[in-house]
Amino acid sequence: MIKIFNTDENTMELMQIKELKVGSWINIIKPDQNDIDNLNNMIGIDFNFIANILQDDEQPMIDVRSDLGLKMIFVDAPIKVNSKIIKAIPLLIIFVRDDYIITVSNEETEVLKAFKSGIIKNFSTQKKSRFTIQILYRTATLYLKYLRNINKEIEKEENKMLKATNNKDLINMLSIEKSPIYISTSLKSNEIVLEKILNGNIIDFYEDDRELLEDALVENERCIEMANLYREIITSMTDSYATIISNNLNNMMKFLAAITIVFSIPTMVASFMGMNVPLGDIATHPYALIILLMISIVLSLLVAWLLKKKDML
Repeated sequence: MIKIFNTDENTMELMQIKELKVGSWINIIKPDQNDIDNLNNMIGIDFNFIANILQDDEQPMIDVRSDLGLKMIFVDAPIKVNSKIIKAIPLLIIFVRDDYIITVSNEETEVLKAFKSGIIKNFSTQKKSRFTIQILYRTATLYLKYLRNINKEIEKEENKMLKATNNKDLINMLSIEKSPIYISTSLKSNEIVLEKILNGNIIDFYEDDRELLEDALVENERCIEMANLYREIITSMTDSYATIISNNLNNMMKFLAAITIVFSIPTMVASFMGMNVPLGDIATHPYALIILLMISIVLSLLVAWLLKKKDML
């Protein structure tokens, strides 16, 4: 699906337009061959390589194709699968000469949605370099936001696992552990791209843009540190709670064994009394049943007290 946007320079309002004009932003989500053909016809350049870039397991990179008048920046953008799982998807930013900027992704990303919905203020599709840096900065801050959400999920699981006796809660924690690993890997790749843009002559930008790019690099580094920290915390918690779960289960088995011993006392007494042997006067005593019950209760309480003293009950 192709959508074309342009910023009104007077009102700085982003508008969706139908006809392509210089300074436009072309946003393509989940492109099919029909979308690629339409893009080729609009701009007059063969963009069939886009499908291969998005389908392959490409690492974030920068590619300049001078023969086509293209500069391409390829980064990983975060996308939320659910409250516990965050994954990264390829986001391709293409400069077409000094005329257009194209963004391509296989899914709608919150990074670009923020620009289209008006959350991000003071950006212009005509200022392609600054717009690109704003996208990169937004990508870094979005990773930070998702990492904070992961931290909240960790705290929720922490309270559950203190009383856990099965693997379900441990598996939930392991599912959370994947996100910081994916995020850390994506951020390290994005960092290389950001440093190349900052140190090279990939895109032309003003001094104010340089400060924003440096901020994006700082945020990216912060996210890497947080992702590594959360990964270490989850790993440590998982190991600790695996031990806690095992200990909880052992305590439960110990308690059940102690209860079994206590309740076996009346059965033993009744078994002895039921043997085909002489019992003397107790066999004809009018309160024989009460006496036997009292003996069973006293013995059970005595055994329970001994087990409690041994911290087995």
